[in-house]
Amino acid sequence: MRILLVEDDLKAARLLARGFEEEGFIVDLAGSAELGDELAFVTDYDLIVLDWLLPSKDGLTLCRELRQRGSATPILMLTARDALGDRVAGLNTGADDYLTKPFAFEELLARSRALLRRSEMTRPPVLCVADLSLDPQTHVVARGGAAIELTPKEFALLEILMRHAGAVVSRSRLAEQVWKSDFLAIDNLIDVHIGKLRRKVDAPGHAPLIQTVRGRGFRLAATMTGDGAHA
Repeated sequence: MRILLVEDDLKAARLLARGFEEEGFIVDLAGSAELGDELAFVTDYDLIVLDWLLPSKDGLTLCRELRQRGSATPILMLTARDALGDRVAGLNTGADDYLTKPFAFEELLARSRALLRRSEMTRPPVLCVADLSLDPQTHVVARGGAAIELTPKEFALLEILMRHAGAVVSRSRLAEQVWKSDFLAIDNLIDVHIGKLRRKVDAPGHAPLIQTVRGRGFRLAATMTGDGAHA
């Protein structure tokens, strides 16, 4: 499960992210509504944890814009505002839940899981592309019914490619989402992991799905093809 945490307090954000990651979640951090908007636009998150008070543009405005754009991702609003009118405003804007600061991480985790359980009823839990399947919850990957064992990094790479099947995913985006690093510093590392992932997913006997798009990044073919360009 991937969470977008939009919080401008870097120390608090890192503590919350560490807590979620210890529970098995993948967390992307955004210190502003603008960055949060960009990440939400290009990534299909399972949950957005959104602070109300943000620099430049507040969380309420971002929540409204996401809903206007058609996003159905569950949104949990965090705020120091505890007046009834503020809670109503947050919920009416499109937030699915509202948690007042200060709070215990255990409550945040419980509320997050409740929203995720609710959202599972409206979205397919397993990603499928051609004869390849990936379960974000159980981390089970299979091709043609045969299980594939992946490392955490390989799984994260494949999940991103499958969520954007048919589209090119840039090296910088993979670096930011999987390694949270400057892509120039780990360009070769990306190639190594993609190579290992390709050998597992596109093993002999299977039509190639993972394609290298020269100078742009990588793409998972939406349908099985034999003409994908390999690195």
